[in-house]
Amino acid sequence: MSKSLLEQLREMTVVVADTGDINAIETFKPQDATTNPSLITAAAQMPQYQGIVDETLLKARKELGSKADTKTVVAHAIDELAVAFGVRILSIIPGRVSTEVDARLSYDTEATVAKARYLIELYKAAGADPKRVLIKIASTWEGIRAAEILEKEGIHCNLTLMFGLHQAIACAEAGVTLISPFVGRILDWYKKHTGRESYPPAEDPGVQSVTQIYNYLRKYDYPTEVMGASFRNIGEIIELAGCDLLTISPALLAELQNTEGHLERKLDPEKAKKMDIPRLVMDRATFDQMHRENRMASEKLEEGIQGFSKALEVLERLLTERLQKLEGAKETITHAAQDVFRIYDLDGDGFITREEWMGADRVFDALDTNQDGKITPEEMLVGLGAAVYLRN
Repeated sequence: MSKSLLEQLREMTVVVADTGDINAIETFKPQDATTNPSLITAAAQMPQYQGIVDETLLKARKELGSKADTKTVVAHAIDELAVAFGVRILSIIPGRVSTEVDARLSYDTEATVAKARYLIELYKAAGADPKRVLIKIASTWEGIRAAEILEKEGIHCNLTLMFGLHQAIACAEAGVTLISPFVGRILDWYKKHTGRESYPPAEDPGVQSVTQIYNYLRKYDYPTEVMGASFRNIGEIIELAGCDLLTISPALLAELQNTEGHLERKLDPEKAKKMDIPRLVMDRATFDQMHRENRMASEKLEEGIQGFSKALEVLERLLTERLQKLEGAKETITHAAQDVFRIYDLDGDGFITREEWMGADRVFDALDTNQDGKITPEEMLVGLGAAVYLRN
């Protein structure tokens, strides 16, 4: 009996589920899982997780007291909720879960370190093994320095929003456990700026970027793991077969599971060691220069931080709405939907495009019900009011 592409991929690459949906994780049984505020926001809309959300909000209120303002309670609850979902996920998977530090701290080394330590303490208090937790941090120079401090303390990190070799080298030299170079967002940038509608998988700029990063790190024996992320199609995944890890959405996992054929290993550490790749020393000046010269990387890093920050703002608004409802306030989901729409409609044209959204792709796809590449206010209202907001 022939094997599916997913079965073959698992023989050469660790498969990670890119979702906060615990049911999807149970279905596809990945080794690791990763989540972020936009995925938690989506999962929190599902009826099966309402109990976790409500319990966490009420617990935060009880811990901080009736005099604490709603904003403070919600901020406290978000950290607790991230850990609550993380602990649930750890009970299902055999590997690790990544939990994200507030993206608004991406240029503040000390604040990032403090938040990471706090999250790890929450995991410890919940009875989780901190060695199974990766703290997810944006790949700014300040974020990389924070990760260097945390790794020396035994707190392992996943550096995300990676779009260039300079970020990867800096992370590897800092002793970071894992990096998540993006694929799909790089492809999006090149399609937008070149006018091309598509690229063959092998020529996909995102695939080429991850391949370059993987080969460099394996050439010089850095222990840092490479996890390709942000995929638009299974062709990109096929081209990166053999990468240390790949984090894949449930929709693409299902497509791989339902597709048969031979899967060739494209990335191999032994082949990388034989390649002629010049070595670079990554100090701050070199990092900054390479970042300035790489327009795609500099733009996508900043956009990504803004997108992750907005995703957190969305979660804050939705939890505020939920807490007010639990405490008897006469708020409606309409207000939350309008607030969320205004956050993402950057140019005020009445539509949210994928470029403006910048959050989790699966959430965008779920809200874009007619699949025209735009979210209308009506689609936002229906999406936030619906019980199931993320779909397999």
